[in-house]
Amino acid sequence: MDNRGADVQKQPIQIAAQKGFLVSFGLRLWREKPLGFLGAVITLVFLLTGIFAGFLAPYGYNDIDPVKHLMPPSFENLLGTDNLGRDLLSRVIYGARVSVIIGLSATTLSIVVSVFIGVITGFFGGMVDLILQRFVDTWMCFPGLIVLIVAISVLGTGTWQVIVVLGLLYGIGGSRVIRGATVSIKENTYVQAARMIGASNTRVILFHVLPNMMAPIIILFSVRIAAVILVEAVMSFLGLGVPPPIPSWGGMLNAQGRMYLTKAPLLGIAPGVALALVVYGINVFGDALRDILDPRLRGGIGSFAESVKKK
Repeated sequence: MDNRGADVQKQPIQIAAQKGFLVSFGLRLWREKPLGFLGAVITLVFLLTGIFAGFLAPYGYNDIDPVKHLMPPSFENLLGTDNLGRDLLSRVIYGARVSVIIGLSATTLSIVVSVFIGVITGFFGGMVDLILQRFVDTWMCFPGLIVLIVAISVLGTGTWQVIVVLGLLYGIGGSRVIRGATVSIKENTYVQAARMIGASNTRVILFHVLPNMMAPIIILFSVRIAAVILVEAVMSFLGLGVPPPIPSWGGMLNAQGRMYLTKAPLLGIAPGVALALVVYGINVFGDALRDILDPRLRGGIGSFAESVKKK
């Protein structure tokens, strides 16, 4: 009887382990952070929409039909058409693809730059830290919008130009977060032990420092991607982002959205709502991710296991 009771107690833990990390993480997110779970759903729908835009959009993003000039919503065009007769729903869906490409690419580049500068300065310190951090201080003194305008004016408008400029802008400034985490991690006992047994600096960084700062890196990535998408929309609104006819939510707000807002309000409302919803979802999901992954906050890594054991 005792053995059977022990088996019954172990069964929920075994079932939870078999579900995998993603399922267990989703269940924990649903129970502890329901708003964060909603943000995760919005983020997932946004990513899938951007990836499969070619299959989801009923028309091409530049299919022009002058006969359908500023048509209201109908069964054929669910959100109506713009001033050139292009389907608005299709352009909003393809705009998600542009935001996914620029958001993920620029954020990834910024994380790489932040990790490189932050780890180098935080781990080695001394003159390296002094010189690079003074450069970071100087960079952060310039207003971000001014830097973007000057850089795009020199490099020209385009997808890759926007990715590089946003990646460097956020990467250099965000290195402060990674530097602080590196300074904290390098003082731990296991790092000192690795040095005592003769491990090189490269090995210590790759196998001891970087794996232990994955939580702040993931959190920084999730928070930064929303900012990148929003800034890209601002740049496109100012005419410095992705050039037409490629649809961008910010560009749609600037061009058709402002000019024909009184005749066809959906030209400004549809991309605006899409942008606001995506940025909100990613921000909420990032906050929930921070609360769950940061062990210093309430509801650390052990709370889910304890709740499973109690069942």
